[in-house]
Order: sequence, then C-alpha cells, then structure tokens
Amino acid sequence: MTRKAPSSDPVQDAPQVGAPAHAAAGLPAVAHSLRMARQQMGVKRTALTLLRVNQKDGFDCPGCAWPEGDERHTAEFCENGAKAVAEEATTRRVTRAFFAEHPVEDLARRSGYWLGQQGRLTEPMYLPEGGDRYEPISWDDAFALIAEELRALPSPDEAVFYTSGRTSNEAAFLYQLFAREYGTNNLPDCSNMCHESSGSALTETLGVGKGSVLLEDLYKADLIIVAGQNPGTNHPRMLSALEKAKAGGARIITVNPLPEAGMERFKNPQTPKGLAAGGTPLTDLFLQIRIGGDQALFRALNRLILERDAVDEEFVGAYTHGFEEFAEAARAAGWDETLAATGLERAEIERALEMVLASRRTVVCWAMGLTQHKHSVPTIREVVNFLLLRGNIGRPGAGVCPVRGHSNVQGDRTMGIFERPAPAFLDALEKEFGFAPPREHGYDVVRAIRAMRDGKVKVFFAMGGNFVAASPDTEVTEAAMRRARLTVHVSTKLNRSHCVTGARALILPTLGRTERDTGPGGDRFVTVEDSMGMVHASRGRLAPASPHLLSEPVIVARLARTVLGGKSATPWEELADDYALIRDRIARVVPGFEDFNAKVARPGGFALPHAPRDERRFPTATGKANFTAAPVEYPRVPEGRLLLQTLRSHDQYNTTVYGLDDRYRGIKNGRRVVLVRPQDALRLGLPDGSYADLTSEWSDGRERVARGFRVVHYPTAPGCAAAYYPETNVLVPLDATADTSNTPASKSVVIRLTPAEAG
Repeated sequence: MTRKAPSSDPVQDAPQVGAPAHAAAGLPAVAHSLRMARQQMGVKRTALTLLRVNQKDGFDCPGCAWPEGDERHTAEFCENGAKAVAEEATTRRVTRAFFAEHPVEDLARRSGYWLGQQGRLTEPMYLPEGGDRYEPISWDDAFALIAEELRALPSPDEAVFYTSGRTSNEAAFLYQLFAREYGTNNLPDCSNMCHESSGSALTETLGVGKGSVLLEDLYKADLIIVAGQNPGTNHPRMLSALEKAKAGGARIITVNPLPEAGMERFKNPQTPKGLAAGGTPLTDLFLQIRIGGDQALFRALNRLILERDAVDEEFVGAYTHGFEEFAEAARAAGWDETLAATGLERAEIERALEMVLASRRTVVCWAMGLTQHKHSVPTIREVVNFLLLRGNIGRPGAGVCPVRGHSNVQGDRTMGIFERPAPAFLDALEKEFGFAPPREHGYDVVRAIRAMRDGKVKVFFAMGGNFVAASPDTEVTEAAMRRARLTVHVSTKLNRSHCVTGARALILPTLGRTERDTGPGGDRFVTVEDSMGMVHASRGRLAPASPHLLSEPVIVARLARTVLGGKSATPWEELADDYALIRDRIARVVPGFEDFNAKVARPGGFALPHAPRDERRFPTATGKANFTAAPVEYPRVPEGRLLLQTLRSHDQYNTTVYGLDDRYRGIKNGRRVVLVRPQDALRLGLPDGSYADLTSEWSDGRERVARGFRVVHYPTAPGCAAAYYPETNVLVPLDATADTSNTPASKSVVIRLTPAEAG
C-alpha cells in the first residue's frame, strides 16, 4: 500500500510553545516512533524493518554513528533512528508524474520538510538547460551527459565531488578513486562542516584524528564529561550507554549553554524502570557555560590540576612533549577572564575540579558545540591537555570521544574522502592501481563554494547529502551553485539541493541502507565505520523502492568507466559486480583493513587499530603526545547583542526534518523560533510570544537577516540564544570559519534581535 504524502506545505512560523521537558525517551518516545513509522511504512513493514536495525545480520541505521555493543536488544534503535528508517523505507514514491506536476520554481518555494515527506525517488531525472522542470532520463544517457561536461573542462580541478556521511566504505573508496583517476583532490565532505576541528586538533596532538575510546571504555570510566553535545536529540542511544556507565559508578558532568532533557533524566524504553518508573538521573553537575567558553573552562581546570600537584608525572614524562610551555600558559590563566569567558561561578568550576581529581579514568565527549567556533581547534587541544595531564589517554575507561553524526562519516574519511590526502595514502593508491594520483590539495566545503562563486568550478557532483541546506551563508551558497554548468545529486529522497541547480541538473536515485542490493552473484552487503572506529557489515532486506535504482558503488563504477573509458586500467565492472573485490583493494591500500573480508565476516565486525589507545604510541611529528599552549579565546559580544548557536530540533537529523515538533524543548508545530533567556529578552523589549528578526553582525561589515522568528523565553545561558538550522544558516558568512579546520563558525553568531511585523 502506497501511503499518501502531504499535498500542502504546513505553516512553520506559528509554533505552539509549552514548558520544556526534564526527561527524555520513555513511553512518549516509543509512541512517537511507532506513529511516524506506521504513517510512512504501515504496521507489517514497520515490524519487519525496525527489528533489523543495527542487528549483526541486519542493516546499519542511516541516522547517527553511535556504536552497538556485542549484546544487542531486540529493538536496537532510538526514536530518531526509527524516524530515519521510516523515511527511507517509506512506501511513498516520487515519480515522473510528480515532476511533471511540479516545476522547479514550485519545488523551490516548498519547505525542506514538505520535500522530504513526498517519498522515495524512483528513476533518474534531468533538468535541461532552459527547462522549467525535471524529466526522465536513462542511466546511460545520464552518465554520458556527466562525462560530456567533465571531459569539456579545461582542468579536472573545475569539478567538485562532495560526499555525505551515509555513503558506505565500498562506495566511498570507489568514489575517491574515480575522482583521483579523473585528476583532482576536490573531495569535500560533510566532515568539513562538523568534526574537521576535532580531526585537526587530534592529529596534531595525538597523531590520530579519531576518538580513542571504545564503547566499553564508557562503562569503565569514573568520570564522563559531555561538552557541547545533546545526546537526547542527536545521539539518543548514547543515553543507554551513559545509564550503564552510571550503574557502574561513573559520574557525569554536562557542559552546555542549554539544559537538555536527555542529560537530566533518561527513561530507558527498553527497561521496566525506564517505562514505568522515574528513569535514571544522568547529570551529577551541570555547568551552564556561556557559548564558546569551553577552552577557558578546560584551561582553568588545567591550571587547578597543576596547582594541586595532581599531574600524572610518570605518564607526562614518558609519553608527552611540550609540557613546560603548556604549564606556563596554564598557570597564567586568571579567574576574571575565566569567569567572563565561561559565565560560570568559581564555586562551580572548583566543584568540577573535585570530581576530576576523584577520577582515575576520565572520558571527555563532545560534538558540534565545541567544533563550530573560530577557536574550536585550540579548544579541543585544551581538552587533550586536560586528559594528558592525568594520563587519561591509552588507559582503559579514559580518552577522547568526539561523537560523530552521520552514520559512516568517519568511514568515508578513512576510505580517502579528503581534500588533503596524506602522501602515504596516495602512494598506496598509486601502487595498487597503477596511476599517478594528483598531489595538490583540493577544495573543502567552504573553498568549494568560493570556487563556484568565482566561476572556478563548473561541475558539482554530490554523493548523498543536502549540500545547499547544510552549508553556511545560504544566499551566497545558492548563487554559487547556480553558476555551475552541471549539478548532480545521488539521492534517495527530494531535498532543497535539487531545487538550486546549475544550468543543467541531474538527480540519480540510489538504494538505501534498508534495501536489498543484488548483483550477479546474489545479494551483496556494504560496510560502515562507527564513531568509535568499529567496522561492520550492513545488509538491507527490503525490496528496492523502484526497479530503476542503482547502488552507490554501481553508480560510481559505471560513471568512472563512462568518463575515463579505456584510459583507466581499474576493473570497474568487476568491482561493481562483487563488493568483496573492492574490500580486497581496500585491504591493500588502507592500514588496519588487512584481511578485510575475513574480519568483516565476524558478527559485529572489528575494531580498527588506534596507536594512542592500543599502545600509547603517538604518530605525531615529535613521536609523543603534544601539549599545546594557545592563547585563550572566546566570543566578545557588544552591548545589546546576543550570542546565537544554531542547533537541531528533536524532529530533525542534520538537514532532514522529520516533523515540526521539538518535544523536549516544548515546541510544537513550528521551526522559526529563537530561544532566549527571559531576562535578556525583556531587556530587549521582546515578551514571550512576540516575533523578532535576527540580524547577524560580522567583521566584514555586512549584515545578514533571518526574519519572523517567534521569541521563546527559555533558560539559556545569560547573553545566549539558540535557533534551528538550516533556517539560520543564512546568518553565518562563508568566511566565518574555524582557524586551521575551516569549519563554519555556526555556534557563535553575534546577533541583534529587533521586533518584527510578522506574528
């Protein structure tokens, strides 16, 4: 039975507001998950599909990258995972008749929520130059059109190949191989917009740009610090891990400008206590930090550790470099600057210190709240300093834990999706495939947009994702995309990027994680890497949404052969037919994947090696873990202004909007809201329920405006505000990025709030 999609676009700027929740999950999460799943899939399909999510013989959830333990619950998914699966496994379909009915101009006026609700794409579609709507095109003709445009470019560097985090290891490896055989390292990906700051800081300080903990380490920890992260909405299955850690005796410090229901109390829907009783309080100490004050907080803790003579001197002496310079900088940290930067009381920081000193095994987890500021890289370096001081790297139950978003965003990078590849990786590619890869660095996301804006890029190809909605400076990004000769999107569903096109555009529909991928030798599987470096298989079981869908590896292989022709010695056809052959090639190119096919055949997969964790070996320039001593930075806000962070609603995953409610924050049926501390809002003359325009102020002198947001009085940190993206991406300039990583600074936006006419 095909379920009907909404025909009209719901109003999103008249939300209803109630009190925020103080607990996450429980029966409401179960009910909401099942209701949305039934709406999209029906009862039978819901049961068949959800019971295979994150199982050892099932498919990896297309939502977040949180790992699974060895023992798994029958329902090994969270509310947002159920929403992600339901949207992919929906019975709604977008056919050629839909595109005939809806010109691109009409689609461009629709919300991202409405576009996503229409269902699965069913066949390749083409927007010809000068045309007003997409029309059907064969796969062969689509590949030929892309080849025509790519071959016509004066330089391969006039093409960009973007990747979303949901792409499998096999598809990502083939994709980067194709781009480099074509002749460019222009391989931006969604990591550029999220954890690039983490990778930059960790590579410099520890030698590996990934987290150093496994799931079991959380259960062994004495103290877990969750900073700049909202697990209740963004990684709900993490709450189960934190609950288990608490049962084992761990204490938790939460560092966040907003109180978040999931970190207050978790009602585990998989246990009687969670469903019927009061659940588990998670946070032992809540530090409601001012936006961007995290570096100053960790610097203050480091100074206090030094003053208390609580350093693990044996570890520091044997395994680290740069301690003296770091210690000199840390001892200079003053209370006045610390309190101004953090907005905290001295007693709160000293209470946190006592919890730190009582812990032998400490884990620090973080997400976008730390990575999307101008000073994000030094902030994460300071977190590393904090852990190094007490020997909390390479110790069970301790370490760094950057929590990734998209499923397999980390795996894509491991497979070589990176605009600045390591020479050793390129050497291995050259040895395996017999061609000379380009060595010049390519464009990341921000540089790719600049290049399109300046007419230096003519072809944009996206393997998944919603590039236009995910990127900063919306008007600039959209204008840049429209300057391209050709834009191509490999997608499962409609999104905003399909409506903002180059002179010509293609939509190429692909299989989803939930679907059976059948080749000449039978059913095939792909692999993914989770946020903690575990690699495992993913096997879809549902019949494909359309007989015209191709898998991502097949799309890449067929495109590569069409574009490269006989010049490529790579056996693209064989690799497309048999993914085991791709894994054999990966095993010979990527360290840690030796005997890949044998390892991934084990139920649950395998852990990639991590030298700092496994051996206390640090492959840095100094051969040791590096202390750093950057000056403390934090945002300065002029009088009468607020500091805005962009964030997700609970009914949202990245740019995919599943619904219009944010149940934990008390928001219903709307997205254009700005959360402001009551005292700040009233000082600005904005009562609760009034409407305001948000104007961002930047050093370039240009103001950017997002209009008509309902003011919600909310317990944010003093001087701070919050609003959902992508609606507020328009406020973030393209050139407002983190130093070193070039990640958009979306978590520290200086804004004016002024009364609006709308209401």
